[in-house]
Amino acid sequence: MSSVFLARLQFGLTAGFHFLFPPTTFGLTLVILILESRALRTKDEISRKVSDFLIRIFGVVFVMGVATGIALEFAFGNNWSTYSRAVGDIFGAPLAAEGVFSFFLESVFIGILLFGRRRVSPRTYWLSALLVFFASHLSGLWIIIANSWMQTPAGFRMEGGRAVLTNFFQAAFNPSTVIRLVHTVLGGWITGALAAAAAAAWHLLKNRSKESALCLLRVSLTVFIAASILQLGSGHLHSVQVTRTQPEKMAAFEALWRTKADAPFTLFGIPDEKNETTRLAVRIPGLLSFLAGFDTRARVLGLDDVPEDERPPVLLPFAGYHLMILLGLLFILMAVWGLVLMIRKTLPRSKLYLRVLILAVPLPYLANELGWLAAEVGRQPWAVYKVLRTSDAVSKVVPAGNILFSLALFTAIYALVAAAGISIILRLVRRGFDGEPSSTGPQGGI
Repeated sequence: MSSVFLARLQFGLTAGFHFLFPPTTFGLTLVILILESRALRTKDEISRKVSDFLIRIFGVVFVMGVATGIALEFAFGNNWSTYSRAVGDIFGAPLAAEGVFSFFLESVFIGILLFGRRRVSPRTYWLSALLVFFASHLSGLWIIIANSWMQTPAGFRMEGGRAVLTNFFQAAFNPSTVIRLVHTVLGGWITGALAAAAAAAWHLLKNRSKESALCLLRVSLTVFIAASILQLGSGHLHSVQVTRTQPEKMAAFEALWRTKADAPFTLFGIPDEKNETTRLAVRIPGLLSFLAGFDTRARVLGLDDVPEDERPPVLLPFAGYHLMILLGLLFILMAVWGLVLMIRKTLPRSKLYLRVLILAVPLPYLANELGWLAAEVGRQPWAVYKVLRTSDAVSKVVPAGNILFSLALFTAIYALVAAAGISIILRLVRRGFDGEPSSTGPQGGI
């Protein structure tokens, strides 16, 4: 195996595992903020108790996210040193900003959430929840800026083989930043909200802490319903953006082998890259052209108009993209079902729906990973689109054996982290809403 393949595989493992946690924090911090806002406004003790329950879970998720994210920072210097030298002056800036402006802000105020319930005033505690919510999303913004610049680079020029920043705002808010941020955040809200709803559903099915569980279920399910429906629009706009700025990627997403007007949307198929055909294809004529250009006769680039050495792989982006869409439609179906139950006021009595919520918890994580896989593999063969090839970005002096050893080590460590984290979270869920308080001592008044 080549060092390029192993470096990509290692980064895929570390980044993919880390990407399990930031989306969860997006959703959990939003639900916590809603609960804390209700508690501050109405003095509702149930909302406070439910919020404390989620904060304990959030603390575990946050620690796991930090621990797994550190490895990514070192990977660029170790396995991707040529990449770092070529574009590090631009790519490194948002990563540094994420640490300085987001991580430390989130770290300070999550401490107040975990240990300060009775040590600070209710308003200060609510402000802490707001700042943790803001910091977690601000962290996501900086990472999206860095990744989006790799997809649609802007605001720079190349000098002596190095990317030099010429316009910060053009680089930061390049053509894909905003829509990618919206799409990612909504995916995170779906993820965290469904995880919270599943915890509430488990307690309802066990006939435990009904009042608290129902409070959590209503709030988290409302977030899940809204985010699932909004995600349909953001996903469409993101696909339009990809078609305009990275047409080769969309050609791979749809296994579109020939440039054509009246381009079809593929519902199902098995791409055969060797023979440039899609087996067992089920297509809707003209739909891809209409979705991309609001005209069934709009011309959509096919892979035949892409030089062979610039064509992305097709099978993985195609599968990831279509499975992500399928899961998104499933979430909308679940959202509509849940909305009907809420309107009819039969939600806590629908044992089938409660069980579906629990069984569906892995699906948003899968959807996030599939979308990320499709986006990153679909960008190949470029590390930075049309600027730096992946094969040229890898470190030249790191032997394949060293990368293989670290890959095996990371796999073992991440397996232990996953086992420990899941065990702790499940224990917290089983302990429920009346677990140990997050702090002790007299009511404060900061």
